[in-house]
Amino acid sequence: MAARDRIRVFLDSNVIFSGLYSGQGPPGAVLEQAVEGRFSMIVSRQVLDEVVRTVSGRLPEALPSLRELLVNMPLEVCGDPDPSAVEAWSQLVGADDAPIAAAASAAEVDFLVSGDSHFLEAAAAAERKGLRIVSPTAFIAQIQT
Repeated sequence: MAARDRIRVFLDSNVIFSGLYSGQGPPGAVLEQAVEGRFSMIVSRQVLDEVVRTVSGRLPEALPSLRELLVNMPLEVCGDPDPSAVEAWSQLVGADDAPIAAAASAAEVDFLVSGDSHFLEAAAAAERKGLRIVSPTAFIAQIQT
């Protein structure tokens, strides 16, 4: 982990959506820890757009909770990644997930937390490139130690 006061954590859209859908599971625990200020939450514009689109389409009753989360929680929105970085990450995690991995890597986060199997399958290779990808369950276990 980087030597900072708080760890920097990039949340994938599936973690945010799942945490809003049900606060009982690991994604809900991740959001709870974020609200409590246990880490700095980082997302990209693409993640925010995807969360809003997904919540609007599949869980519109959670829109007020999403608004409250985004307004009340310190949130860093990182810039779009460089196209060459996206291309480099696409070889590792696939074209659909490459912009997320590239944004997380460029933001110099300590963790990318995702429930996406493509990310989790590429975790060992990503860590060799300096990006630590973990599931919500593994992340909660990590910060509770």
